Order: sequence, then C-alpha cells, then structure tokens
Amino acid sequence: MNRRHALNRLTGLLAAAAAASPASLLAQGDKPITIVVPYAPAGTTDMLGRMLAQQMAPLLGRQIIVDNKPGAGSGIGAGYVARSAPDGNTLLVATSTTLAINPWLYKKLSYDPAKDFAPIGMIGAVPLLVVVHPSLPVKNIAELIALSKAKPEGLSYGSAGNGSPQHLGVEMFKAQTGANLTHVPYKGSAPAVTDLLGGQIQVMFSDIPPALQHVRSGRLRALAVTSLKRQPALSDVPTVAESGAPGTRGFEAVAWQSLVAPAGTPKDLVDRYSQALARVMAQPELRAKLEQDGFEPGTATSEQLAAYIRTETERWGKVIRASGATVD
Repeated sequence: MNRRHALNRLTGLLAAAAAASPASLLAQGDKPITIVVPYAPAGTTDMLGRMLAQQMAPLLGRQIIVDNKPGAGSGIGAGYVARSAPDGNTLLVATSTTLAINPWLYKKLSYDPAKDFAPIGMIGAVPLLVVVHPSLPVKNIAELIALSKAKPEGLSYGSAGNGSPQHLGVEMFKAQTGANLTHVPYKGSAPAVTDLLGGQIQVMFSDIPPALQHVRSGRLRALAVTSLKRQPALSDVPTVAESGAPGTRGFEAVAWQSLVAPAGTPKDLVDRYSQALARVMAQPELRAKLEQDGFEPGTATSEQLAAYIRTETERWGKVIRASGATVD
C-alpha cells in the first residue's frame, strides 16, 4: 500500500509538470509512440515507463502509450522491441537484467542485447538496501561478514529469485568479501521480505521501497546501501563501501533502467528522444521526489549509456560465472 500511495503521489506530480512542459520537438498528428515495459504493471519499471510517457509526450508532440509485455526475465518485451520496425514508434524500458544480466543467465535469448538496440539514455538506478532481522547480533557490514564466517552453516539470505539483482548483488558481495551466505530464492521481493520479518531468513539485499517501512518501524535493521553514495530516503545509513570492511572498497550493486529503441532507428530520432529524456530527468522537483522513494535519477546520454552497458555486461558476467547462476 505504501508503494501504491507513493505511485499515486508521483502521478499527481507528473501531471502537473506535464501541463507546464515546453513546446514540442516534433510535429503533432504522428502515429503514437509505444513504450514497452517488459514487466507487469505496478512495479518500479512500470512506474518509470508511465512517468516517461506522461513527461515526454508534450516535449515530442506525440501521444505515448505504455504496453506491458512481462515474462522470461524481461525477454518477451525485449524480443518484441528488437523485432519492431526501427521507425522511432516503439521504445523499450530496458533494465540491467535485460541488457547486462540475461546474456549470461540464458543459453538462448530472443534478442541480442549488444546488437538489437540503439541506446537513448539512462533513466536511473535502484540501489539495494542490506537489511537483517533485528535478532541478528550485527550493527554494520563488518560485523555481518564476521558473523557469517564464524558460523559453519553461514547465514541465509533471500532474493526475488535466481538471477535477480538481489541475488547477484549478494553473490558479488560474497566474491569480494568472502562472506558465508546461503541463497534462498523466492518468487519476488515481497515474499522474501515477509520471511525476513518472520525470521525464516536472516539477511536480504532488498530494493528500498518494500523494506523502507519496516526499517522505519524497527522490524528490520538497515546496515548499508549498495550504491556509491548515501540515499536521501535513508541518509543515516552508510554505503557498503563506507564500512571499511575488507573487500568493500568501491562496492556497488544497483539495478538500473534505461530507454532504448530498435537498432537502426535514425540517429536524429534517437537524439531527439535522448534530449527529451534528459529534460525530463533534469527537473529538480521530480528528481527530489524520486530520490525520496529510493531511486537515483540518471543523466547519461546515448553514447554514455552504450559504454555503461558494455561495462556492466562484463562486470555482471564475472559475477554470474562465479556464482553458477542460470535459469535454463
């Protein structure tokens, strides 16, 4: 309910901002643009896709609709856009899973992340929050690592599923710190958080929104965030890198969202969409609201996004090969 309330408040803010948007960049009367969200409605990626549709439409002078195509770890929606005509009428909200993680998890994909898309720009990132059950006698990352190593069976951690950012973020953490943590996969973040609250598991690298209310109520203890900087929603919670524990220097594990078009889309269209996206994400009020909900607004251009995707693909590939994670 807290997430739904936050989305409703954000929708109101976006409507007001859209009404005051500058003159359009493209002529009226063209075919509507479709933004494909490769996940089910009501999640973070869906919220961001609808935000872009509302905010970019007046800038481009085009109607923009959102089409949810969930399934196969975002592969169904991604494959659909990859096969769409490169005319600028079909775009994709592509996540770190879509572009950097799936190539290592699936033996066969219905799209080629490196060849089938033209990067438009970064939307932003969702840091993870390291949370533990209050009964666990740890107050920081160094104590968590030490306790996990002291127990022969280690500590159990939950995730939103095998190959999810929550899973792979912990595997990266384990590889860098030597922490002894055993994976317990769930079908989504919500049931994992529920079992963490009940003490069935001990640790979770959770996306911030589902854990935030429980941290504030004292039902969960927050140890750190996995971004390189602290989050406004939890300004008193340090980053993993700030912990000073061995192996944590420079640690970062975030899920991110971007906007892409089918490969071959004319560069002038890609540039126009990139400019519109940058104007949307530069709005101070919007940025502040997103940050309070645990989201880091992005500013990367299409060229910067392309370079970032290559770096992230290589980085997550190392993690996934080391963990042995697969969904095939």
